[in-house]
Amino acid sequence: MDWNSETDDVRFVLCTVPDQQIAETLARALVTEALVACVNIVPHVRSIYRWKGQLCDDAELLLVMKTTEARLASLAARVRQLHPYETPELIAVPLVGGLGAYIDWVRSETR
Repeated sequence: MDWNSETDDVRFVLCTVPDQQIAETLARALVTEALVACVNIVPHVRSIYRWKGQLCDDAELLLVMKTTEARLASLAARVRQLHPYETPELIAVPLVGGLGAYIDWVRSETR
């Protein structure tokens, strides 16, 4: 296996959305615009949180996006434009390794 532990520039980005239509709209736009290489849409996420003093309990979907450090600012700006939430969840997580060919693919798709 071609394992690559030099993934300092590759990120997972997590983002919750309220419904399938928003998930697909965001995913298609972000991939088309090369801001991310891929978006996994994970259904049936339940989020319990406090917002503006209220306890909230919402059904959401989770987007798991793969991109590079260089694309994060543009990705964040585009998500802010397309996302219906006042303050969307957008969290970047560094990778510690991955299949070399996959890591190379993420980099090539987000240039």
